[in-house]
Amino acid sequence: MPTKSLQEATLGAGCFWCIEAVFQELRGVESVVSGYSGGTVPGKPTYREVCSGLTGHAEVVRVRFNPEEISFRDLLVVFLSTHDPTTLNRQGADRGTQYRSVVFFHDAEQEQVAREVIAEMQQYFDDPIVTEVSPLSNFYEADPEHQDFYRRNPELGYCRVVIDPKMRKLRDLFASRLKNPA
Repeated sequence: MPTKSLQEATLGAGCFWCIEAVFQELRGVESVVSGYSGGTVPGKPTYREVCSGLTGHAEVVRVRFNPEEISFRDLLVVFLSTHDPTTLNRQGADRGTQYRSVVFFHDAEQEQVAREVIAEMQQYFDDPIVTEVSPLSNFYEADPEHQDFYRRNPELGYCRVVIDPKMRKLRDLFASRLKNPA
């Protein structure tokens, strides 16, 4: 039996707990890891350092996916539909460059697709999409307490107030793409 050839995407859309929860539900997504990318401070940053906004890193997820089940293009459509890509360095109450909307592309093809999808999706937004498209220069995995956060803590206030609405939107817009469309 041939091994699936997985691809990776690195995306930021505010708090990584939110975007992790969204992508974990998609058919074709094999794994989602929360972490940090795009910073200028050498070495692995801590959560506290990234939250300070001084390292230049964004909270992101690394998504490993099977392109035979879900394309990078389709991941980006979900990505742009489940957060507000028109707010610069902000998602809800989270403010700062660490919460920016960003696609860190892994190769020239991903860059091209990201720019195309952003241009195509602009028609659905009144304000300009400000999602950054930049080359991936680093990825640092966040500590274990930040992994699988929503699944482990669904009753926390943050999860109920911030993540639950994103999950409802995901189910409403992309039910046919979910692992468990119930």
